[in-house]
Amino acid sequence: MGSAPASDVYLRSSVRTAAKLLIVGHFAVGKTTFVGALSEIRPLRTEEVMTQAGALVDDLAGTKDKTTTTVALDFGRLTLNDQLVLYLFGTPGQQRFTELWQDMTRGALGALVLADTRRLSQSFGVMGVLEELGLPYAVAVNDFDGAPVYELDEVRDALDLLPETPLVRCDARDRVSSTRALIALVQYLLNRTGTGEPPAGS
Repeated sequence: MGSAPASDVYLRSSVRTAAKLLIVGHFAVGKTTFVGALSEIRPLRTEEVMTQAGALVDDLAGTKDKTTTTVALDFGRLTLNDQLVLYLFGTPGQQRFTELWQDMTRGALGALVLADTRRLSQSFGVMGVLEELGLPYAVAVNDFDGAPVYELDEVRDALDLLPETPLVRCDARDRVSSTRALIALVQYLLNRTGTGEPPAGS
């Protein structure tokens, strides 16, 4: 492995800490795109073509161009610095898969909630599950083309976020923008430990 670049399959030899993070959000909010934009390895995807049967139970408003959906998970890896690697687990967005991604929270340090200003109310169910499980999270507003643009303070009020919960903007298609959102979550998690270091055992 030695000095292999982060883009290779193998981890850098200097990596000492690995952290599991969830990328969550409601249906069609951009989780698969987010993981794909960030992953330094070929991401694992479990997408299936959407069917008419799914259209009967999924809210397809604002998703006219969406033809596939995640049915298990998306998985990617991002080496954040020489010593820290992040394993990203994107969860299915449909309510019927909630039990599946509840299981995926085991061993996770935190979650990044992707939100869409056209459907902010759909984020409450996701955040509610995280709060029930005691999993800390940050929120990133995914800026879709043509979506209403609000000040972050307005979004914070609409989502009823605690003052300490990080809230940022991102474009899930853009690696730099998505990395900044993830860094906001990681910094929040580090600050919560009070040591500036990931929790023991991570």
